[in-house]
Amino acid sequence: MGGHKEQDVARQGFDVADAVPLLLDPRGVVSGWTGQAERLLGYSASEAAGRKFAELLTPEDAERVPDLVERCRGGGGWTGLLTALHRDGRPVAVTVRVTPTVEPRGRSPLLVLMSELADSPGWDMSRAVLEQMVAGSPIGIAIVDTDLRFVWSNTALEQFGGGPAHRRLGLRFGDVQPGLDAESVEAQMRHVLETGERVVGYEHAGRVRSAPLRDTTHMLSFTRLDDEQGRPMGVYYTVVDVTGWHRTRQRLDLLVRAGERIGRTLDIVRTAQELADVAVPGLAEFVVVDLLETVLRGAEPSPGPFSESGRVPLRRAGHRSLYEDLPRTVVERGEVVSYLADSPPIRCLATGRSWRREQLDPLATGWVVGTPGGHVPTFLELGLQSVMIVPVRARGATLGITAFFRRRREHPFDADDLSLAEDLVSRAAVCVDNARRYTRERDSALVLQRSLLPHRLPEQSAVEVSACYRPADELTGLGGDWYDLIPLSGARVALVVGEVPGHGIDAAAAMGGLRTAVRTLAALDLPPEEVLGHLDDLVGRPAGDEGAGSEGTCGQPVGSGCLYVVYDPVDGRCAMAAAGHPSPAVVAPDGSVTFVELPQGPALGVGGPPFESVELSLPEGSTLALHTDGLLLPADGDGIADADRDRLRRALETDSPSLELNCRAVVDALVPTRPFDDVALLMARTKRLDPGHVAVWELPADPAVVAEARRTATGQLARWGLDELVFTTELVVSELVTNAIRYASGPVRLRLIRERSLVCEVLDGGATAPHLRHPRATDEGGRGLLLVSQLSQRWGTRFLPEGKIIWAEQSLDGAAV
Repeated sequence: MGGHKEQDVARQGFDVADAVPLLLDPRGVVSGWTGQAERLLGYSASEAAGRKFAELLTPEDAERVPDLVERCRGGGGWTGLLTALHRDGRPVAVTVRVTPTVEPRGRSPLLVLMSELADSPGWDMSRAVLEQMVAGSPIGIAIVDTDLRFVWSNTALEQFGGGPAHRRLGLRFGDVQPGLDAESVEAQMRHVLETGERVVGYEHAGRVRSAPLRDTTHMLSFTRLDDEQGRPMGVYYTVVDVTGWHRTRQRLDLLVRAGERIGRTLDIVRTAQELADVAVPGLAEFVVVDLLETVLRGAEPSPGPFSESGRVPLRRAGHRSLYEDLPRTVVERGEVVSYLADSPPIRCLATGRSWRREQLDPLATGWVVGTPGGHVPTFLELGLQSVMIVPVRARGATLGITAFFRRRREHPFDADDLSLAEDLVSRAAVCVDNARRYTRERDSALVLQRSLLPHRLPEQSAVEVSACYRPADELTGLGGDWYDLIPLSGARVALVVGEVPGHGIDAAAAMGGLRTAVRTLAALDLPPEEVLGHLDDLVGRPAGDEGAGSEGTCGQPVGSGCLYVVYDPVDGRCAMAAAGHPSPAVVAPDGSVTFVELPQGPALGVGGPPFESVELSLPEGSTLALHTDGLLLPADGDGIADADRDRLRRALETDSPSLELNCRAVVDALVPTRPFDDVALLMARTKRLDPGHVAVWELPADPAVVAEARRTATGQLARWGLDELVFTTELVVSELVTNAIRYASGPVRLRLIRERSLVCEVLDGGATAPHLRHPRATDEGGRGLLLVSQLSQRWGTRFLPEGKIIWAEQSLDGAAV
């Protein structure tokens, strides 16, 4: 009984036999009552007969009864929703259909059919109404039996081909639509028959009979039909053409992929290739991207317009094909492309407008000339049928062209395809132009930085030196890391490594200014901590009258780092100080690696405690490794840890035949690919001067000792074979020793150093620097230092804790060495 009741409820929405009937006389009074009406509203036949139909309804709906009775008495009918009142007073929502009847004596009773809405989906429909609905539906509808043969279909299904409904009867899906994958569709039908589960929104693509030359997409839904005993009778399915929606979704998906895959790097050629990769096969079967040679070099493109009759230098930057034969028969990537004058590509360059052909002219001879292979295949020889050419334009400039091709004649490019191609190319054009601008700026910064970095380190006898610089990766850009070697007095050298925060041309320019400042301060022969102190004042001093900012004097950015090392090859002593910079590593002659315990001073310009230096003695053959933090800094920028130093230690322990190879091997081991930050590594292997090339004499503070100093120096020069320098050296020694005895206190020390030049040094206990005067002709004195400056290559003063040293250098050119 329960199953029969469920079938009755399911049938109420469609079968008039399930409705509750009753009769009204022409005045709207109940004249016939049934048991079904009694069960629905609770009134017995005796209670309902003779009552007005309006009395059985709510007051709101009762007011509508006279109008609908009058309408039906005129021969019309009425169908709608009303609310009846049960005998116990509760409302009952019902669907009502009122139709007139015709009796022989001219009386026209009204037939009322009511169905309760509680268990019904809506109106009770007659078969005629239902057939009218499904037959006139714009959605294709069909019913197949359990053998999957058509037993009914509506008119809308004919729009997909296969003939009218009566021709489909008894046929299978594959018989009606041979261009579709019938097996997959029938598999869905069998699944529905076996499980009773509905399949909704099943998409199927193929070629229907109504459009045999193009692919279309349809959305199908399948529902099983059961008889009154619940046994499967067949499958009812609907079909809707969603080709337009499907193509729109494909285009949106393609644009999403383009946004994700195009422009992932700042490389022009790679960006062009990404455009070709995205467009095949989603939009075209063969794509080429040709860019102006000036664009590939990072230069500004010509503002145009281009001449349609002239030759424009283009280069193939990217291509992609579904077919293996096409790339071998056309211009390869990287080759020059020359198009015929007045050809569509040249016209697109000249006008900046796209060009499309759904079908190429059978007499087309091609547009490309001068290919390396000799024979220029026509598009028809390549099997290409439809083409679009879209100019690559960004920020008002034309950068090149992109050509899209299809081989299949039945699938020509349409206006929607051209719109999609233009969207793709416009997105790629911005990325190409960004890459071009980055290439230009990076190349300019590299040229600037390479011009500011030493082209070759100066020759000297204190250290064997090698340096390696590696710029940052393409996304981070060029930085401001630098290195230098500065010859100092007394055969000493200064080794410097520094870094400027930031990237690009500004960082490179700031680096050049900082390097110049260091070289200027180094010429003063100051200790390392004093050099950094003066440099800190220079960087931290505000420029002009604008007040303090993020940049100091000469545009030096606050926060720069610097490591300054002074090495003396006479005694092997090494002094160093650091400003916000990693400590150097020392490789002993036996290959062991240690790191200098160097007090870390603040970065330049940020303020803080004074800089401190350390001094150590290095055996001959020791190697100093000065580096910027990019050599060890991880990609997350969390700072240098002990593990990073261990990596540097292992790299430095690897021996190489030469210092230059060792320097490059260390950088390659620690940053095998382009680093996250700039890397500068300066390696210096210490030397010691031959003790026989250094002579030292302690002199008492007595004017009579000056003559003895001249004779002693002359004898040493004779032993060194430097007789050509005896005269000038006697004058230099005489003047320097005389000044030391006259103006200073304490003992005097004379030292001669024979290196690449002859160095004469005089140490005294004075704390004042000598002043070079330009005496008049009538002056009796004041010519000593002027004479020294004229006879020497260079001269100067440096201060020590015990006093000062006045030194002078003479060139050994022409002397016997």
